[in-house]
Amino acid sequence: MAKQKSGSTKHQTHEAGGDALEAAQAKKAGAKFEWHFGRVTRLGHFAIPGGHGVTIVWEEGGVTSQQGDINADQWEIFKLAFMSTGRIAVLSDVEGEGWMYDYRYLEAVR
Repeated sequence: MAKQKSGSTKHQTHEAGGDALEAAQAKKAGAKFEWHFGRVTRLGHFAIPGGHGVTIVWEEGGVTSQQGDINADQWEIFKLAFMSTGRIAVLSDVEGEGWMYDYRYLEAVR
């Protein structure tokens, strides 16, 4: 009896550089997703549960500040970015200015 492969498929990128990685990630996410870049300028921790706060200056213009609704994984990425270059990137399909608060696909940038 032949064995069937599982439903999950892994993808590898064979091109060098950040641009190739960015293009591969955007292609996988879909056509409506766009990259947005910013700089974390302030982090805060509050006594209430889930009381993390972040302030970001976006390269496209604008500043956002969010307190709460930041999960542990996102908080670690914000901390990593803040302690290194300060730069972050989000991949979002949210229209208008809503992408500024869309942290589903978040990464620290070197």
